[in-house]
Amino acid sequence: MGEIRNAERTRKNILEAARNEFFEKGFTGARIETIAKKAGVKNQLIYHYFKGKPELLEAVWAYILTEESEWISQIPDNPLQVAEHRYKVNSQARADFIRFTAWEALESQSEQTPWNKARKQALQSYSDYWKAQSENGLVPKDLDPELWTLAMAALTTYPIIFGDVTKMVTGCESTDPDFQSRWSIFLTNLSAHVIKNSKSKD
Repeated sequence: MGEIRNAERTRKNILEAARNEFFEKGFTGARIETIAKKAGVKNQLIYHYFKGKPELLEAVWAYILTEESEWISQIPDNPLQVAEHRYKVNSQARADFIRFTAWEALESQSEQTPWNKARKQALQSYSDYWKAQSENGLVPKDLDPELWTLAMAALTTYPIIFGDVTKMVTGCESTDPDFQSRWSIFLTNLSAHVIKNSKSKD
């Protein structure tokens, strides 16, 4: 029983170290030897648990999902509050992950790993959500679900990734609670304007 606990603890240490390494340096910049050093293990032990970096990254993502609070995966009933909710999730629970995706975009990772497939499925689920809202008459039919999903992804991640631009424009750090409150309210108001203006054309 003790050996099982030790193995679980070691695996968790590796995943925590890998998470920090990937999020700090991106997939290409991350090094197995650095992860091993941070986890307090030898390189060979990491390869005992994982075949390589792609499998390790996939395990990190699965580990993150099991550690996340329930509110993160909940979608508000009111469509006008979805953008604000996504921004809250991104800024308070997934800021490191959002920055990691920026690393990936810069590195032009095109390999269809389970990690990328999971991200695609998550984004597709948001698009499907807006399609359903349109079919149910809760949002206007001329609001393209795919483009609205893309717009929301941009609006809820840009201030996090480009913190320097956020400060240049607003004078506030992207982590400042006052800025986050302002941006959350703005997202809800923007959603209301877009949906209201689109509905008026129906």
